[in-house]
Amino acid sequence: MPVIPHCRSGALAAAVLTCLSLAACSSVGDSTRSALTAVTPYKVEVVQGNFVSKEQVGALRPGMSRQQVRDILGTSLLSDVFHANRWDYVFTIRRQGVEPQQRRLTLFFDGELLQRFEGDEMPSEEEFVATLDTRRKSGKVPELELPEDKLKKIAPVEPDKPADEAAAKRPPLPASYPPLESTAR
Repeated sequence: MPVIPHCRSGALAAAVLTCLSLAACSSVGDSTRSALTAVTPYKVEVVQGNFVSKEQVGALRPGMSRQQVRDILGTSLLSDVFHANRWDYVFTIRRQGVEPQQRRLTLFFDGELLQRFEGDEMPSEEEFVATLDTRRKSGKVPELELPEDKLKKIAPVEPDKPADEAAAKRPPLPASYPPLESTAR
């Protein structure tokens, strides 16, 4: 019997194990395969850029200074050395279970003053928040007020009388508390 070096026997064992595992994979049934496809991996939420709302765009006026625009929209995501008089506000969001969103707003300046702006139709803040809520909407509206019959069951607590015996036995709270830090340095 010929002598097989250790590295060749290890490679032979790895090849045999690979063949066996591939044979086992081919025997996976349809039910197992469908169960594996039902499990989806977690996808990281990716948010990039500046969210610009319809209200913010409505506050922009030609003739505003760069600082006034920055106060309304924040610092632009993209600043191009070759186009110093152009600011681009880009916003993208990718979440599991929601269509990816991308919006773009471009502002053009003439020196220090806003000349014009153009871009996608921006949602209001309320509309944007509604698109983020991926939970299933149930048709049932929660009860926000307590009905009269339940209200009558709750006995009002009079401010003069303590709610229970333990509260009556507690010492009164101090009129003032000591300082958190020492004033002497």
